[in-house]
Amino acid sequence: MSLFLNLSSQGLINGAVYALIAIGLAMVFGLLRILHIAHAGLFALGGYLGLVITNATGSFALGLVLSMALVAICGVLMYRLCYEPILDQPPYVPLIASVGMFLAIEELLRLVFGDHGLSYHVPPLAGAIDVGSMRIKYAEIAVVVMACVLLGGLALFATRTRIGMAWRATVSEPRMAASCGVSLRQVRYLNFAIGSAFAAAAGVMVGVLNNLVEPSMGAVPSYKALAIIVLGGLGNMGGTLVAALLLGLVEAFGATYLSNYLDRDSIAFAAMLCVLLIKPEGLFSGPARATGGLAKTLQLKGAAKWVLTKRPS
Repeated sequence: MSLFLNLSSQGLINGAVYALIAIGLAMVFGLLRILHIAHAGLFALGGYLGLVITNATGSFALGLVLSMALVAICGVLMYRLCYEPILDQPPYVPLIASVGMFLAIEELLRLVFGDHGLSYHVPPLAGAIDVGSMRIKYAEIAVVVMACVLLGGLALFATRTRIGMAWRATVSEPRMAASCGVSLRQVRYLNFAIGSAFAAAAGVMVGVLNNLVEPSMGAVPSYKALAIIVLGGLGNMGGTLVAALLLGLVEAFGATYLSNYLDRDSIAFAAMLCVLLIKPEGLFSGPARATGGLAKTLQLKGAAKWVLTKRPS
């Protein structure tokens, strides 16, 4: 039982990190049908900014908040300068551009900070508490709490606010949402800002957990995030979160019981292949199938109300 609890807690921590990374990818794909590979570069950039700001100021909270804000701005600029001009091109064109941006960010970090990575002068959230037979680090608790707060806030924003309803309407019926007066450009800016901020938060927390950030730290998480959004049903937010938690648990248990045959990363991809062989469309359907006609009507009505209240008299 003690081993089961330890592995379950580790799987939950891994799943929380994966959820923060993958949700941004799912948001972009759900809105634009683009595989945003450069998201991994923003993850690494967030880790570096959080560490540099924390080392310079001595405040981890300031480093976390500023890194999320700065990376959110970078995400918006990335969309405005790189994606927006080529949205009418075939899907492989934005994909190639995204891979190029990811490689550019990785090499830029390597040029500025070097190959060997950086560590915190005074590791934040050091220490641990004993819960029964388990010893849980403060940083691990912070990862789970942060994921719950950010993802819960995103869910409330998407379902309880007029802007969120306009956002959902844009995902399901972009032309009808635009005809109701919703600005597709502003919704896309908001989408990239939120997703990029979440990636930065994940990068900061991974840097704290490992006490190390390095230029290539986004490579493996990016592959796993792609696997997660495929497993969850491309563009499906709820499915992405469930798939992230499942992948975290599979890794934790597999690394213990299958370590003689596969390493941790191989276990994750083997599990993904097994699922896709049985259900190629993923564990959950995409947003278009998950959203019924009544839900679309309610979203569009909410978007129209938001537009009308924002128009000058």
